[in-house]
Amino acid sequence: MSNLKLAVLIDADNAQAAIVDGLLAEIAKYGTAHVKRIYGDWTLPNLGSWKETLLRHSIQPIQQFRYTKGKNATDGAMMIDAMDLLYSRHFDGFCIVSSDSDFTRLASRLRESGMTVYGFGEQKTPEPFVAACDKFVYTEVLRESVDEDATTRQSGKDLRRDAKLVGLLRAAVDGAADDTGWAGLGAVGSAIAKRSPEFDSRNYGYARLSGLLKAIQLFEMEERQVGRGPHKGLFVRDQRASS
Repeated sequence: MSNLKLAVLIDADNAQAAIVDGLLAEIAKYGTAHVKRIYGDWTLPNLGSWKETLLRHSIQPIQQFRYTKGKNATDGAMMIDAMDLLYSRHFDGFCIVSSDSDFTRLASRLRESGMTVYGFGEQKTPEPFVAACDKFVYTEVLRESVDEDATTRQSGKDLRRDAKLVGLLRAAVDGAADDTGWAGLGAVGSAIAKRSPEFDSRNYGYARLSGLLKAIQLFEMEERQVGRGPHKGLFVRDQRASS
């Protein structure tokens, strides 16, 4: 687990309580949530389902009244708090949980200040907000863990038909490869994240990148000794490089 100190800011109007267990487990992969806040008008009945979840996970609700009908005051409150937390210099990164494109500029501003920004939202999230984050996770995959035998898993044939996916994977392997065409799986994952913040093997039904690469059947994979210790790592090469 990373040692990043993270601030988690949740837009209650654009997130569901059902994702919180998976959300916090996902965030724990990237760092420690030192602040967990959720914003909304808690006088409204539609947010009542959050109560038990907030207590169980010690998430602090921030009350924000809707001063004008049709206007979302929650967004403004989140943005103000985010900048206050940024200027405190106590954090290394932010987790913004929303499907609202209004947070695009906030994500960009935080990254301009050297913060790592993780976005979490539904697949309907507008592309500009997704692209403004260092990594973006679609919350549909957080509702339950992805099983290797899940019915949502795409076949190798379907994966190979996805030109965008094939191009992304090949470009990442090529960019991370040595002179022989082989690349460490970790380096490939990093290259993919830089090119496509929203990429997640779970979106295709695979719990790990290695499973996705194996299923697509366009790459050679082998396990190798790493350094002088007992540790072994996976390496990948485009099949076209060996022909």
